[in-house]
Amino acid sequence: MSAPQVVAAATPFGALREQLIDAAGEFASGADAVAEILAGMVDDVDRALGEELEIFPVCHHSPASGLAMVRRLREKQPSVIYLELCEDLRPLLDELRNCRLPVALQAFASEADGFPAAWAPLSVVAPITEASAEYQAIAYALDTPGVELVLVDRSTDHVFQWTPTEPHEPAQREAQQPAEPAKPAEPAEPAEEAALHGEAVGIGMGDLRPRFAELERHLLHHGKVRHWSEWWDQYVEQPLTGADHDTYRQVMVMIGSLFRRLRRDDGQDRDEDRERYMWTRMREHLAATGTDPERCLYVCGAFHAASRVEQFGLAADAAPYEISQRTQTRWQYGLIPSSHSAIEAQFGLAAGSVSIAAATWSKAVKHGGAKPYALRGAAARRSTGKRTAKALATRPAATGPTGTDPSATGPTGTEPPVPDRLSGYLAGPPRPDALDEAELLGWSVDIVRLARRNGYLASTADAIAVFETAILLAGMRGRNRPTPYDFQDAAVTCIEKDTVPGRRDVRRLCEILLGGDRIGQVGYESLPPLARDVLDRLRPLGLDLERRTVQRALLDLGAQPELKPCSDLLWILRHLLPADAVRPIMGSRELGSRAVQESWDLAIGRSQRALVELGYEGVTVEQVLEQRLRRAVRAPDATAATALRAVEDALRYLGGRRVADELGARAVELLATERTADDAPEVLGRVRRLLTHFRATEPELPRWCQDFATRGYAHYCTLLPAAFADEETGARQVAAMLGFLFSMEGLALSLGCDHAQLEIAVRQSHPATPAKTALLWAARFQLGELTLSQLRSLGAGLLDNPLVVPTVPQYLSGFVQALEPVPTLAPFVVEVMSRAFGQLPDTVLLPWLPKLITALRDHAGELAPLLVREAGRTFPGTLAALDGWVPPWQTAAAAPPLLAAHPAAGGPAAELLAAHPAACDAVAALLGHDTGWRQPDGAGPAGDREVTELLARHPQSAEAIAALLGVVGVVA
Repeated sequence: MSAPQVVAAATPFGALREQLIDAAGEFASGADAVAEILAGMVDDVDRALGEELEIFPVCHHSPASGLAMVRRLREKQPSVIYLELCEDLRPLLDELRNCRLPVALQAFASEADGFPAAWAPLSVVAPITEASAEYQAIAYALDTPGVELVLVDRSTDHVFQWTPTEPHEPAQREAQQPAEPAKPAEPAEPAEEAALHGEAVGIGMGDLRPRFAELERHLLHHGKVRHWSEWWDQYVEQPLTGADHDTYRQVMVMIGSLFRRLRRDDGQDRDEDRERYMWTRMREHLAATGTDPERCLYVCGAFHAASRVEQFGLAADAAPYEISQRTQTRWQYGLIPSSHSAIEAQFGLAAGSVSIAAATWSKAVKHGGAKPYALRGAAARRSTGKRTAKALATRPAATGPTGTDPSATGPTGTEPPVPDRLSGYLAGPPRPDALDEAELLGWSVDIVRLARRNGYLASTADAIAVFETAILLAGMRGRNRPTPYDFQDAAVTCIEKDTVPGRRDVRRLCEILLGGDRIGQVGYESLPPLARDVLDRLRPLGLDLERRTVQRALLDLGAQPELKPCSDLLWILRHLLPADAVRPIMGSRELGSRAVQESWDLAIGRSQRALVELGYEGVTVEQVLEQRLRRAVRAPDATAATALRAVEDALRYLGGRRVADELGARAVELLATERTADDAPEVLGRVRRLLTHFRATEPELPRWCQDFATRGYAHYCTLLPAAFADEETGARQVAAMLGFLFSMEGLALSLGCDHAQLEIAVRQSHPATPAKTALLWAARFQLGELTLSQLRSLGAGLLDNPLVVPTVPQYLSGFVQALEPVPTLAPFVVEVMSRAFGQLPDTVLLPWLPKLITALRDHAGELAPLLVREAGRTFPGTLAALDGWVPPWQTAAAAPPLLAAHPAAGGPAAELLAAHPAACDAVAALLGHDTGWRQPDGAGPAGDREVTELLARHPQSAEAIAALLGVVGVVA
């Protein structure tokens, strides 16, 4: 006899084991391997059912498991329930009574201490639905006096400790499951609800699905179904819905054993470690409390019920599993809303499967007579004292410290052997369900009515077709009664057309008809303090913000000044919550100004998860915003622009100077450490706004603003030559640097900076690109190193040189960007562009015209309005005036020198200017004129005789001016 045939014949499953071994030897080619698997499955069932601590196998979100749990709890009434759920989530379970299911238990950590920083934020969710076995166990334990609920699975910290890959790939079997087959694209409406869990890792108790892809394909093919959820509903859910306790347990353990044995071992499976963890925790609790195992119930997934670890069972003599310490990660716990579609997306289930399971649960409860457990809210709990007393009276009396009656289990203290229900279940076909014509007819009529409301041209004939097609599909798939999946396929076949007329297709309409995508809500009492504070502070708006609809809030702050705190809070929430949660329709919040009237679209109830997660970071939204701003400026990738943005946010939303000054000082530090000018445009725009704000609202500039101006001046002077030469630094960044230097020069010089720094930096700059060359010319013009006439000659040289003409658009782009640091160049830029369009032939102009438009759009889009305004002032406003219009630059070129037409008058002033001509020469050169104002050598003063005689008769004024200027003997 081979190894699999060695069996203890005394076990209740000995006969079944022999039958399976014989069948393997007769029908299978590899008899030993198949016999080992089949015999091992029977051994696993025998071992699990023979354990002293009763093991209750479940499948998560399974109506059959929920119904079996209800019946077993009412029959056994255990005093301790061990539940396969993360042990650190236990405090959250008491808050479920204030929620509308489905909701999800969440553990959240914004910072990962002990894990890779890229994993942050860490989030784990455990969805709970009313039809799940775990909720029935939780409701029973929390509402029944004297019952203790113990969570025994590994902590959420260990979930990530045991994660071998990326953090947002579930660390348990969910990560290794095959995904459901692709389905037609769902409409946009349920996509939002499917994302309620975000990127959290999903924890599901009792997941049961093949880990062997070939096995799943085989089951789907021979079961004539499309996806795993449908196979499970037809071959497990429906047969076990009305099964007795022993049959249910044996079948579930057998399925768990089958899936456990037919799987690939990739070396990263931590299921056995989880089982060692749970059995260690249960042993510790039993040893600490002295509870009788007969009064306990261990609720776990069927996969774990077939465990083969050495710590399995209370009688095992293996050493306890050594549990590692948790990391220093600071976990926050709370409840977030969930939905059927979010659960389906989290665990890879077919769309609509959880809704169908909920409908199956409701129907079974209605017709099966089993009264499920449900948590009572705080108000209801105060009015049910009599029922609590009655529950106490009906519970078995406890004798001794263990709380059990030794006579309840016979003289030996053990229950009788479990009968073999598995053989009969496997030998006979499932009991066929009779066709419920009334139910199917109601579905068919309702789906047609719903389809017509959503734009489909459906009629009574379509209802008849859906009815007959559903029956036909069920017969083809080997069942008498059409399932919801058969009905869904029939509706799509008969009603769906080429296009979807509305937002929902027929498949989605069937899901709505069969129960819809139920969305949970966390009650006010179970929200974190921050969320409750937000709802309380927004109460003056008179809106029910816990609703999931979008509500319009109108704030007239002039007529109702008491709403100003609500406005301040809404702007902070706008900054912290998702964009669609709090959306301003009218009104804005700028530095130093606020709107008198505001209009908001509020969907805070729809973004309840984001509000709950916000509560993990602090007690008030102001505290959270302050912490986020501080973290932003202290981040490794923080820049001066980031810090200035944080300063603006602090002034707009928090008010006061304390936080803004701290963030501003950090901006000075970050600016000094930057080695590139990538953020120079943003830095320039933000520091200008801040300086304008402080000059308008404060008696003097903050100290950090003064430091920012002086350090920024020296910093950008140092970087300027390298930025001109660096090919990776764009002209926009160089223009922003020059804009900072020229606009901040007055403030910087008043605080002790040296103008020579800027002059040296400009002279050391040697650009290699046309746009930067134009910027350098503009800078030299601003510093007085180039006159306007010299600049015009440079511009004319660009148009006269045929080798340079193709790059003229880039030069023009540089000139336009030079308007940022030198806005007085606007007339010159208009002149150069006008000359180009007037001088160049079409054969040259048309090829580079697209380049000019592209360059202006990409690099100087915000400066184009300034250029257009200047052009509007330059060109005539009417068509009639255009014929006789002469460009002003041509008039200036044709006109004689201004001072040559008006000779200098004689007298003390003329003699003073003639004796010291340097000042006039400089002004003339700056204005583009020559030095023709001087008199020829030996010539006397030329001017009006009346003026000369007047000054000679009354020399006192001229002598006083001469004495003030330190000139002697000017007037003789």
